[in-house]
Amino acid sequence: MARIESKVRTLVSKDDGMRDAVETVLDATDDGEVKWLDVKDDLTSGQWGRLIEKEILVEGEEGFQLADEAATRDGLEPASAAASSGGSDSSDDSSSWSTYDKGAAVVTLGLFVGYSWKPLRDVIGTVMDIPLNPLREMLPFYAVVMVLALATGLYSTLLQANLMDMEKMSKYQERMQEIQDRRKEAKEAGDDEALDEIQEEQMDAMGDQLGMFKEQFRPMVWIMFLTIPVFLWMYWTIGVGGNATAQHTLEPLVLPLRGEVQWTESVIGPIQAWIIWYFLCSMGFTQIIRKSLNIDISPSTA
Repeated sequence: MARIESKVRTLVSKDDGMRDAVETVLDATDDGEVKWLDVKDDLTSGQWGRLIEKEILVEGEEGFQLADEAATRDGLEPASAAASSGGSDSSDDSSSWSTYDKGAAVVTLGLFVGYSWKPLRDVIGTVMDIPLNPLREMLPFYAVVMVLALATGLYSTLLQANLMDMEKMSKYQERMQEIQDRRKEAKEAGDDEALDEIQEEQMDAMGDQLGMFKEQFRPMVWIMFLTIPVFLWMYWTIGVGGNATAQHTLEPLVLPLRGEVQWTESVIGPIQAWIIWYFLCSMGFTQIIRKSLNIDISPSTA
């Protein structure tokens, strides 16, 4: 349990004597239980009471037992050692981004320029038109957008499922939730000393939040890397953007509750019809894909 490990680490950081007390209890554990009579010569009643108060020791059948022996031992390790053995420190997060990930991020930033710079948009649109124009010739354009939405929804779901470390993200969220719970308890109890310690721990946990953000953003880089060229092709084809002209003659689009509209016609505020149609298709197909493949990209905090 991350919570037990955190409690042990907090106790031993406040009082060096508690480290010896915890080590004594660990050594005295017999068949999973320890009694006060077994350790009273090596630790004070106050130390024994604090271990029970913090629920590091819980009642057993004949005495007391450690709530989580492994977490208790981990709590005695320095924070840096715990991180190197798989703890919640984010120092190893940079290794989760490969050279290819970083390269895709750089290229993606360059692709963003195409939204505002017509020459780049024309180049990408022309290149993308080679594989996509046959599809446009076979299907009405609204169906082409549906196919593209299906494709982007499929690879987006698969990339998120395979590139995000759900176990690591669950640990991040579990630690943050545990800190918030302890902060609430300390605030209700009026324990200012504990609140100060928790505040310091929250500052240390900022690295975890950065690590979680990097885990979430990694698949987004690849999704944008693949999706931006598709969007720029639609920009180029429909004639979206300053000084842009449609590259093909397109039939009007029929939207639910709105009826027939032109592809570049504003429907909701400045949002044009084509982007609304794409996102309606994308959201619908993405939900179907996740249900069909039984993919859940939400980290569990259980």
